[in-house]
Amino acid sequence: MFSQLPTIDAFMSWSWAQIAPFYEDLQERPLTPDTIHQWLADWSQLTQLRHEMGARLRVATTLDTNDEAAEAAMNHYLDKIFPQGQVAENKLEARLLASGLEPEGLEIPLRNMRVDAELFTEANLPLLSEQIKRSQVYNRIIGSQTVQWQGEEVTLTQLATRLENPDRELRERGWRLMSARRLEDRQALNELWAELLPQRQQIAENAGLPNFRAYVWQEKKRFDYTPADADTFHRAIADVVVPAANRVYERYRQKLSVESLRPWDVRADVFPFELPVLRPFTDANELVQTSATIFRRVDPVLGDYFDTMRHESLLDMPNRKGKAPGAYCTNFPASERPFIFMNSTGTGADIRTLFHEAGHAFHNFERNKLPYQPQKASPMEFNEVASMAMELLTAPYITKNQDGFFTKAEADSWFVGHLEKIILFWPYMAVVDAFQHWAYLNLADAVVAENCDAKWRELWQKYLPQIDFSGFEDDLVTGWHRKQHIFRAPFYYIEYGLAQLGALQIWRNALNNQAQAVESYRQALALGGTQPLPVLYRTANVKFAYDHDMVSQMVDLLEEQIDQRLPKM
Repeated sequence: MFSQLPTIDAFMSWSWAQIAPFYEDLQERPLTPDTIHQWLADWSQLTQLRHEMGARLRVATTLDTNDEAAEAAMNHYLDKIFPQGQVAENKLEARLLASGLEPEGLEIPLRNMRVDAELFTEANLPLLSEQIKRSQVYNRIIGSQTVQWQGEEVTLTQLATRLENPDRELRERGWRLMSARRLEDRQALNELWAELLPQRQQIAENAGLPNFRAYVWQEKKRFDYTPADADTFHRAIADVVVPAANRVYERYRQKLSVESLRPWDVRADVFPFELPVLRPFTDANELVQTSATIFRRVDPVLGDYFDTMRHESLLDMPNRKGKAPGAYCTNFPASERPFIFMNSTGTGADIRTLFHEAGHAFHNFERNKLPYQPQKASPMEFNEVASMAMELLTAPYITKNQDGFFTKAEADSWFVGHLEKIILFWPYMAVVDAFQHWAYLNLADAVVAENCDAKWRELWQKYLPQIDFSGFEDDLVTGWHRKQHIFRAPFYYIEYGLAQLGALQIWRNALNNQAQAVESYRQALALGGTQPLPVLYRTANVKFAYDHDMVSQMVDLLEEQIDQRLPKM
């Protein structure tokens, strides 16, 4: 029967009535030690087709947020296929668990299935579909934010790039324009938030849990650290990283020769502008071609993976009006291919973004080789190690004498900026993560936007006191509007902070032996989700830790490497 399953191109038009008989066959087929492997292979084939259908439809809605046909197709999937598919998948997971069969390599996936079984309730299916639809609303609001700048309509992403300019007066003028446009959507985003929070609390209650944080901790399979551990990480950041961040900001203030750093002196994500401005490539094609050369130098196999993406049109690079914000890598599991989406505007930041998303892509290539779909679901805290480590493993090959992007002086400047951004990221991450812990434990307060504004201000002043928002209080307190994860991927942010500690350890290993570090990295990627999080880290020859000692080690490494690359006075 499963030989009748079509290619993904044909499957994209299938209805649930066409899909359902295949799930029914799997539900009714005898499940024994002799049949289990074929059963798992068939289930994986079906699941991968359905997952790729959803991924391709979601990608289409981000390529053009104004594409009504794409949104309608996505909504049809969310209403007519996604809920039924979730029910069918849950029944198959329950059947496998009830069989008592534990094929080799499925120990961790079976553990994850037990959690899914505990969380699953059909009452949540329409709510989960609605959450995805609400994320499309957020994309549409942000994607439509444009302004007139020097006689041209530009997206705010494009304008932010043009504001990487030594002319401070120009930066301020552009920032004020961006600020005014963002604040036009303040009410719309507040209303969206007020819809999202009660839905998320209801999802938790339907699953028998007291709050959405408890739900997410199970749903994200966070077996190896607790909310209390997240607080430990926050405290380490406050004690160790914030003083280091102060030193970075002070260097930047002196570089600009200004009395205080104002919001137009940094990007919206609080990272300094790259001044002097680096324009290391002319268009997206050059970005892709030069990066391909760099990836091949990191590792020939990784280079082959990226070439496959180039040749099969699995990259959407340029920013344009109507395109969703941000960047991501998604997986097309039936095709065994990743897809990278980003908003390139010709800056050095775009290089970092592509390196990051390529790390995710390489991870997908490696884990797609595993035989069964449940084995491919690796923990997010390691998924981000894959991406962040690639930002660093590429470092030896970014200069022009290696066919890279930069002169030696430019490379030092750019890479110092990258290392400084790692330091500056952790305090920002702590603000975003702590804000969400507060919101989901204080729902009655958090549903009121003014209370969210006050909490964001409080956390900002604790972790990021260096940027002077005097006279722009509305911009400061609505910073949570500009973090898409808060709206679209709740509680998915601490992973970046934890993974950065793992990625830096891989880089520390690479400073001693680049080839061995890359080999260990690839070995860990290839494990997919077949091992627990600490074992994935150990396979990469690093440690899963987030306490004061580990944070201090990594901050010391960063400051030492920054000092080596800073121009000597």
